[in-house]
Amino acid sequence: MLYLVSPAGEGRDLYATLYAQKMYFLVTLQSRGAQFEIIPFQDARHYAELNLKRCRRDSSPDKDRWEELFHQTFI
Repeated sequence: MLYLVSPAGEGRDLYATLYAQKMYFLVTLQSRGAQFEIIPFQDARHYAELNLKRCRRDSSPDKDRWEELFHQTFI
């Protein structure tokens, strides 16, 4: 089982495994299905941090939700 951690830009989203939270995936949805790419912890954290910066800059109403997910996943 995977859960959404953060949008990653360019039509991609960052997911983590539910059972251990130690595997991270960039998922790209395509017309013919989905592409999964396993990425390291530091890269996953970087994508999530970029999303938080974007939310703060844009005063996104979802900022609090993404911050909470960031803390639950990476801290």
